[in-house]
Amino acid sequence: MSEANATEAKGLPTIDVNEYGGKKDGVKQSTNRRLFMQLLVFRTPTGGLPVSGGPRAAPDAVGAELLSTLRDRKIPGVVYADAMDPRSLALLTWGEDPARFVRDVRPLFAEPLLSSVELRDDFGMLGRTYATGHEPELEWSLLRRPVENVTDEAYRWHVWYPLRRKGTFAKLEPIDQSHILREHAALGIAYGQQELAHDVRLACHGIDAGDNEFVIGLVGKDLHPLSHLVQAMRKTRQTSEFIEKMGPFFVGWVLGTSRGE
Repeated sequence: MSEANATEAKGLPTIDVNEYGGKKDGVKQSTNRRLFMQLLVFRTPTGGLPVSGGPRAAPDAVGAELLSTLRDRKIPGVVYADAMDPRSLALLTWGEDPARFVRDVRPLFAEPLLSSVELRDDFGMLGRTYATGHEPELEWSLLRRPVENVTDEAYRWHVWYPLRRKGTFAKLEPIDQSHILREHAALGIAYGQQELAHDVRLACHGIDAGDNEFVIGLVGKDLHPLSHLVQAMRKTRQTSEFIEKMGPFFVGWVLGTSRGE
């Protein structure tokens, strides 16, 4: 008996880990590719001199040298100044292979530049891109759109936060879930079309320390529309009835980007 037949004989469910988009040339798009993104927030020590010298504050000097290191080593990423903590910075990195975070990013924190920083575990976020089943260009949506959004030089304000839905949402009929999600998505599309805010949506089931389900990134030219979008989302049925927990919210100003080239 073949392995497939043996599985069917045992009555086990069929497992499909592909991502699916809309039809293209009459064929439903599918792929097993996705992008992983990780946000690390850390506080620089007090009392230190700027690493590179000059008039800049020490945290910004650390950020500048970190950015230079990323570019030298061809590690794609974004370096942020933490808008809520004058001594904190953040590093966003990504790759299709999540081993990049262990292989390339982790060693940075053992080197002199970052060896004395304090990682802020409560703000650590890790997630993977996912499809809704309607994307007209599936691989662009999964692999390129998130990178284009976070590296666009016009979008200097970024807000990142995790969220978890109530279990009751999973028990709804698929048609009810679809209506609820469509209302939520329509708001995001409206803000995007007016160049007020663009989003990055990541799933983090089972890979988030706080048992969250999603990580959301909002990027834009100005901070106010990002806050306004979160406020507007509170009125949707998904947020008002089915969100159990949101946050903490990380608010970052982009110091610079590395495209990994």
